[in-house]
Amino acid sequence: MALHPAVSAVTDRIIERSRVSRRRYLALMARNRAQGIMRPRLACGNLAHGLAAAGEDKARLMQGRSVNLGIVTSYNDMLSAHQPYGRYPDQMKLYAREMGATAQVAGGVPAMCDGVTQGQEGMELSLFSRDVIAMSTAVGLSHGMFEGVALLGICDKIVPGLLIGALRFGHLPTMLIPAGPMTSGLPNKEKQRVRQLYAEGKVDQSALMEAEAASYHGPGTCTFYGTANTNQMMVEIMGLMMPDSAFSNPSTHLRQALTRAGVHRLVEISRPGDGHRPLSELVDEKAIVNAAVGLLATGGSTNHAIHLPAIARAAGIVIDWADLDALSRAVPLMTRAYPNGSADVNAFNDAGGMPTLIGSLCDAGLLHEDIVTVSAGGMRDYARRAEMQDDVLVYRAAGPSEDRAVLRDAREPFLPDGGMRLVSGNLGRGIYKTSAVEASRQTIEAPAAIFDTQQGVIDAFKRGELDRDVVVVVRFQGPDANGMPELHRLTPTLAVLQDRGYRVALMTDGRMSGASGKVPAAIHIGPEAQSGGPLARLRDGDRVLVCAATGRIEALVPSAEWDARVPVPPPPPGLGTGRELFALMRTRSDSAEAGGSAMLAAMDGIVDTIGDSIDEGR
Repeated sequence: MALHPAVSAVTDRIIERSRVSRRRYLALMARNRAQGIMRPRLACGNLAHGLAAAGEDKARLMQGRSVNLGIVTSYNDMLSAHQPYGRYPDQMKLYAREMGATAQVAGGVPAMCDGVTQGQEGMELSLFSRDVIAMSTAVGLSHGMFEGVALLGICDKIVPGLLIGALRFGHLPTMLIPAGPMTSGLPNKEKQRVRQLYAEGKVDQSALMEAEAASYHGPGTCTFYGTANTNQMMVEIMGLMMPDSAFSNPSTHLRQALTRAGVHRLVEISRPGDGHRPLSELVDEKAIVNAAVGLLATGGSTNHAIHLPAIARAAGIVIDWADLDALSRAVPLMTRAYPNGSADVNAFNDAGGMPTLIGSLCDAGLLHEDIVTVSAGGMRDYARRAEMQDDVLVYRAAGPSEDRAVLRDAREPFLPDGGMRLVSGNLGRGIYKTSAVEASRQTIEAPAAIFDTQQGVIDAFKRGELDRDVVVVVRFQGPDANGMPELHRLTPTLAVLQDRGYRVALMTDGRMSGASGKVPAAIHIGPEAQSGGPLARLRDGDRVLVCAATGRIEALVPSAEWDARVPVPPPPPGLGTGRELFALMRTRSDSAEAGGSAMLAAMDGIVDTIGDSIDEGR
C-alpha cells in the first residue's frame, strides 16, 4: 500500500528540519562505537570490578567473546506495574545462557506513580523524574560492560526516560521488555462514576476507597488507556519490543514465553555481523512518525505531546505540535478504550490488540513499513498474534477485530481523525484532545475563573462558586513554575459541573494526563505563566474562547487593553517533599512542546557548541 500523502509530507518535513541534529547524533553514535567505552577496551582492573560477583557467568565474561546484556530495571514492589519485574533479571540470565550469552543488572531507575502522587506535593517531581531516569540509565550503561541493553519499564515517565537514556548509547542494540496490564477489575467507567459521586458529597470515603481498590487490584499496569499503556503501544509500534508483547497479562505462560523470546532475539541482534541492530538505527524519523500515528489512532495520552518530542530529541530528531496536528487530521480514531470509551486495555487486546491495529494501519498506508525493528521481518511482523501451542510460542497472522465496539479497521473508524489538536491565539499555544469530548462541547465561550492551584478550584467548587458556565484557568503549572504536575484530580470536579448542564472547559499551562476524559481542555499552554506568558494576563471574568474546530484559544479582551496588561507575579516556589532539590530543573526547563526538559536543553547547547566536530570531542 502506498504511504498516505499526509504521513509522507510530515515525515519529509521532520527529516528536513532534523537534518543537522540527526547527522550530529549519528556521528556521535559512530564515535561511541569506534572510540567509546566497551568491554574489549576495559583495563584488567576495570573488568575485574565488573565481573567480581558474576558467579557462574564469570568465566564467560572474562573471555570477552560472547554477548553480555545490560538490564536497566525500574523494579519496585510498591507499584503494581513494576512489581512483576522482581524476578525478571534471574529469569533473563537463564534465557541469555541458553544462547551462550550472559546478562547483568546494569542499574536501577526510580519509578514513581502518578496515581499515588496525584494531587499531592510529590506530583511536582513527576515530569522531572523522566530526566532522572534518563540520567540513571546513562549511569548504568556508562560502565561499558554490555553489548546489548534490556529495558524493564512500563509507566508514565519511566519508558520515555529509559529510551532517552538508552538513545545516548544508541550504538548498542536495545529492547524494551514489558510486563503487561493487570487483569480487569471494577470497570473504569464505574470507578469514575463513584469518584464524581464523592466529589458531590453523595458517597463517603469508604465507598470511594472500595471502588478504587476494586479497580487497582493486582500486579500490572492500570487497565485504563492512559500514559502507561500508551507507552507500551508506542514502543511496540516503533518496533522496539517483541511483536504482540505489549498487553499480555503478568504471570502467564504467554508473558514468560515472550520474555524468553525477547532475550533470545536481543542476543541475536547484539552479536556482530549483518544482523546487528543498534538502537540509533531503529529510532529514526519514520519510527517517530509511526509512534505518533499509533498515539492518534488509539486516542492515547496527551502526555506524549511532551514525551514524544523529548524521545525524538534524544535521537537528534525535531518534531512539534504542528506535526501531531497534521497527522491527526489524516489518522482515524480506531479504538474506544477508557477514557474515550468504556472498554479497558484487556478488552482492546482481546479484540485483536496491537496486531490487528498495526495490520490495518499498514494496509491503509498510515505506517512506515520499511523501518528496521528488533524483529527479523520488520513492521509486518507486528501484524501477527502471539499465542501458546503445546507450551511453545507461535505467531499467526492477525485477523479482523473481534469486537468493533472497541477496535475498528482504519477504513471504518470511530472518528475520521485522531483527535489531538494544536490550539493557539492570544493566550499562547497548546494541545486539545477531542476524542473523548462530545462535538457539541468542543467550542466553549464563557467567563474565566482564575486559579493558581488545583486545591483552589476544588475549594471554589465546594463553595458553589463554579455552578455556571465557566472556563477554569489553572496557571503557574508549567515546567518552570512547579515541574508541570498532572491536574487529573480536577477531572471528577469538572465532570460534575458539566453533568449539571453547564458549559465548562479547562485551560492550563500544566498537564492533564491520558485520563482527561469528557471535559474540554486546552493544556500544556505556552509560553507558561511563570515566564510571563499570556495566561498571566488573564483576569477573573474575562470572556475566553476555547475552540477545537478553529484551533483557537482567545481572551476576548480589546487588544489595546490586553496589550497594556502587566502579567501577575508568580507565586513562591514550593518547598518540602524534596521539591527544592529540583529547583535547577524548574528554572532551566524549555517548553512543553520541546519536551519540557532542562537536561535536553543543556545537552543540545553542548552539541551545538561542538557542531560537526564530533570526532574531535573528548
